[in-house]
Amino acid sequence: MLSKFTRLRRNKKFEYSPRYFDDKGKGNPFKIEPKFDKYRSTLETPRGLKGKFSNAMADMRRKGDRNLKIRMIVIIAILVLIVLFILDFDLTIFFPK
Repeated sequence: MLSKFTRLRRNKKFEYSPRYFDDKGKGNPFKIEPKFDKYRSTLETPRGLKGKFSNAMADMRRKGDRNLKIRMIVIIAILVLIVLFILDFDLTIFFPK
């Protein structure tokens, strides 16, 4: 009688199979993998100072989207002009009379 109260309860076992799981397809549907891992250059970073420096130089050599660079320069220029306007910076010092 005492063993009935002191005995630990066993966990229930379930046979779960996902509804839309295709075991012949690609990979495990439960494996969480970020979407852009295959495009990242910093995912497998080389060790050491020389490896990090060479990786940074390779990233600089890689060409990016030209429109994105132009858009970024225009946005930065507009923000700088807004900050100079707020600080009441006199731009006439750059233009000779």
